[in-house]
Parts: sequence; structure tokens; C-alpha cells
Amino acid sequence: MKIISYNVNGIRSAMSKGLLEWLKAANPDVFCVQETKAEASQIEPGIFEALGYEPHWHSAQKKGYSGVAIFSKIKPKNVEIGMNNAKYDAEGRVIRMDFDELSVMNVYMPSGTSGDERQGFKYEWLEDFYIYAHQIAKNIPNLVIVGDYNICHKPIDIHNPVSNAKSSGFLPEERAWMEKFFTSGFHDSFRHFNKEPHQYTWWSYRAGARGKNLGWRIDYQSVTTPLLPKLKRALILPEATHSDHCPTLLEI
Repeated sequence: MKIISYNVNGIRSAMSKGLLEWLKAANPDVFCVQETKAEASQIEPGIFEALGYEPHWHSAQKKGYSGVAIFSKIKPKNVEIGMNNAKYDAEGRVIRMDFDELSVMNVYMPSGTSGDERQGFKYEWLEDFYIYAHQIAKNIPNLVIVGDYNICHKPIDIHNPVSNAKSSGFLPEERAWMEKFFTSGFHDSFRHFNKEPHQYTWWSYRAGARGKNLGWRIDYQSVTTPLLPKLKRALILPEATHSDHCPTLLEI
């Protein structure tokens, strides 16, 4: 199974920049999208089905905001929309597909960059999501959690850790959560294969950051311990430029 995860920063915008042509060439079995900023009704009918995908959406109640979707070429045996928590589900942040041998959960974690209120919301989310993820993993031992986590785990994951030490997305409390998460039965699949620096998945639109590779690695594909022996490769795909993020790829 080849899984690609991509924060598209608006799926309609990304489609106008060639996303569908890229998707056809990349040909993942499961394509997980974050920050769709759209509802299924706003997308041309049958456009993903024509590429062989079964689409499932979880859009935010607020128009043009947040939202996740999964497109699969493999028929799922179950699809779970949301995490059964109205506070988060109103923002369209979680969708899960269960297959015969594993499950893929697609997550768009909150950002705290807009101020203290949203940073507080992010901390609440992290606490609640940690519990939720482990509850799911108890029942589904082979679990992949992909998406935009909106946190850099370690200094190697950000271009300037010193100047960003007080930036949301690299705060000590956020990094401590990532460390707890990645020592509790979940594993960072990319770092399982790649220990090199300067590997990023998001770049600011300002000051030519992407061209200079001044980025952050905030997009992950985490796997539970039973899946580690089954991992074949995990990559970042920076050549895809439909968004300020780039996709991640995991092959199991």
C-alpha cells in the first residue's frame, strides 16, 4: 500500500495548479488531504472517481476553513468521520479508513499561530487527541496516523531552531508532546529511514523561503509498533508545488 498525505492549502486552489495531473502520475493507493477548505459539493462531480478513487470528506462547518478528505483505490471496510468530539469535529479535523490489514487516520491538527486563544485550543486538542489515538490503537493495532501535525519535533526539523524557540509549532510544550507521542507506541516513519537535516514539508511564502529551503517539517506519517517491520520506504516529495506544504509518502 502506498499512502500519500498532503496539506493542499485549499483543494480547489491546488487543483488549479495541476494537482489532479500530479495525483494521476503519483498514483497512491490512498491519498489523504488536509486543509481542503471545501465541501464535496464544491468539487466537480466524479473527478476523483475518474482516477479510480473512492472519496470521503470531513469538512468544517465554517465555510472555506480546515477540512480533511481521503481518496482510496482500495475499498475500505469502514469509514469513521470525526473523533466523536463536537468541539473538534465542527472544524473537520479527523477522518479514518479501516482496511483489512491496517487503518489510516488522516488528521489536521490545529495551529496556534493566530494568538493565545487558538494556542490554548491547540493544547486542549493535543491532550484529547493523545487519548483518542491510543484508544483507537488498542482496538486497531496496525494504525497509521498521517497529516499536518503543525509541530516540529526536534531542532533538526526546523531551519532555525534558535530564532523560532518561542514560535507556535516549536514551543517546548509542543515538542514535549511530540516526544511523548513518539515514545508511546507511535513512530515517525520518515525518521525511521532518514536521519538527515534540511528535510522540510512546509515553507513560508515570504522572502523566497522555499527556494532557500528555509522550512519546517510539520507533516508526518506515524505508525504503530506492529507496522514497523512492514515499512518499505518513507519520503518527502518537495517537487510537488501545489501548496505551501509538500506531500509525504509512505509505502507499506
